[in-house]
Amino acid sequence: MFYSMENLAEVNLLIRYKSSASLEGIKIHKTADPAVIAAAQRLFDTGFITQIDGGYLTPLGAEAEEHAQSLLMMLNA
Repeated sequence: MFYSMENLAEVNLLIRYKSSASLEGIKIHKTADPAVIAAAQRLFDTGFITQIDGGYLTPLGAEAEEHAQSLLMMLNA
């Protein structure tokens, strides 16, 4: 099994959140890259984020963000 381009876009969007402990959300503007907009839609549909255009991480999203950050740090070590 491999990461699809859609998976990578979702992971890249998750790591834009400052951290799972942060109460800061993000806003995806309608002029953003269509791949980012589509990733936000998929993350919203699967319960990782609270709004179709970003919002906040859900508990599931916070866990995924932590794992994504950890993997990124390991790969860039």
